[in-house]
Amino acid sequence: MRIVFAGTPDAAVPSLHALVDAGHEVALVITRPDAPLGRRRILTPSPVAAAADALNLPVHRAVRLADDAREAVRETHPDLGVIVAYGGLVREPLLSTPRLGWINLHFSLLPRWRGAAPVQHAIIAGDSEVGADVFQLTPGLDEGDVYGEVRLPRPTESTAGELLTTLAAAGATLLTAVVHAIATGTAKPRPQQGEATYAPKLSIEDGRLDWGQPRDRVLSRILGVTPEPGAFATTGGARLKILAAGPAPIDAPRTRPGLVMAHGKQVIVGTGTGPIGLRRVQPAGKPAMDAGDWWRGTHLTELQLDTGGDSGPAPRKPEVTA
Repeated sequence: MRIVFAGTPDAAVPSLHALVDAGHEVALVITRPDAPLGRRRILTPSPVAAAADALNLPVHRAVRLADDAREAVRETHPDLGVIVAYGGLVREPLLSTPRLGWINLHFSLLPRWRGAAPVQHAIIAGDSEVGADVFQLTPGLDEGDVYGEVRLPRPTESTAGELLTTLAAAGATLLTAVVHAIATGTAKPRPQQGEATYAPKLSIEDGRLDWGQPRDRVLSRILGVTPEPGAFATTGGARLKILAAGPAPIDAPRTRPGLVMAHGKQVIVGTGTGPIGLRRVQPAGKPAMDAGDWWRGTHLTELQLDTGGDSGPAPRKPEVTA
């Protein structure tokens, strides 16, 4: 089929490659504009733009899918629009511009975790199962009928970034199967069933750790906000980024929430139900380092981290983005 593809981050790149490899004609790629990256703030193309350039595909950059984007799409006369983590809503009249409308690859098991950050919220909430859906895009937020789904047990120590990489690959395979079914007239969409929950974009404060929470919830939050927006704690007004953590040794002593101490070769910190082990940290103004190296450099026997605010269940209010 003749396809318009909209996407921006690394997670969308496998889908773009899969559609091209399957023999579909990607007539246009829409992505977000180049963004300043790094300390020198150098304008850098999005991962999808870079992939499209390597594939010699035409690229249209747009902050949002408005009139100029619709005109670019209309001129390609596409059969189908495909969107994967573009970062903005498709509204009418663009929604109806492709002959068969738009489909969306979304990294959750809908209707659970509709919105911008489904993988992060699934991990924070401690979901045991994750997945990806391809659904028909409608004016509502991630509300359309589902064409296909892939389900996976959640790896217990995978960060949001690692899990998204896994789902991006599995989702690309699912997406090409759905596009083939639509092209051959064999697709059978089904309405979403179950309670809808929502996954708004995370803020920096969502990475603040509340050491008074149960151990499993603290670990889930660290995994869920890694690599972005990043987990952190504070002590004496200084920020300590927690880049990697895991279960403490089984014989580690139970300490009060937020208390850091050494246990053998491990660095542990107390939570509401027992300690966790710190593996990699980044103190304020310093590079990332092994937690043991950081701790030896402090020359302390104990350090009390601020207990933080309420790191409660993941929010459920909708975020208007696709």
